[in-house]
Amino acid sequence: MHLLEQTLPGLTENLALDEALLLDAEAGGPEVLRLWRWQNHAVVLGAGGRIADDVHEDACQADGVPIQRRSSGGGTVLLGPGCLLFSLILRFDRDPALSDLHASYRFILGRILAGLTPYASPLALQGSSDLTLAERKFSGNSQQRKRTHLLHHGTLLHAFDPSPTARYLKSPPRQPEYRQQRDHVDFLTNLPVGGAMLEQILREVWQAKEVLAEWPADRVNGLIEEKYRHDEWLRRR
Repeated sequence: MHLLEQTLPGLTENLALDEALLLDAEAGGPEVLRLWRWQNHAVVLGAGGRIADDVHEDACQADGVPIQRRSSGGGTVLLGPGCLLFSLILRFDRDPALSDLHASYRFILGRILAGLTPYASPLALQGSSDLTLAERKFSGNSQQRKRTHLLHHGTLLHAFDPSPTARYLKSPPRQPEYRQQRDHVDFLTNLPVGGAMLEQILREVWQAKEVLAEWPADRVNGLIEEKYRHDEWLRRR
């Protein structure tokens, strides 16, 4: 497993980089664990999300909070300080569980839970792809799947202030049962683990020891030009 610790200057570039790593792997490139951060508030929709359903767009525009769409599915999230973002590029033939969507979440998140368990409890996988601490969510996850590889997106909250979330995000129209209609502040929580330690845990869990020497810059630029910079991509639904 290769390691890429890379945060690009723009939000669009960072989302394009994850998809570029997936396409690169499909063309013969390596499996990758990418770690990155975004230090300002930003809203990121899943591939199938709707701005009208999920986002207080007027508040985002008033505060200069960018809105963008990623290539993986899942729900809309607010990024910001205290949120560690990780991306995994995995071969389906790494483990039989990865060929099935639901089994792949159990495989990937089960490994991450095992790495976190010495540092926090009680931890659980709830809903389809949430990680929780004492029934409150600290990690959301989503995937994009191709022919031979998948891209797994995840967040880990460790020093995130959830209070601005309600200003920028609506309550999601579809919610896991365990949420019990709680608002964002009551639903979200932080792990009692520092960001540097979380990065170390992820590196160890995935045995990401070989630094990725070059990332696919040409693919990133191509995806931005073809898709990510266009309003049609953001407002496709």
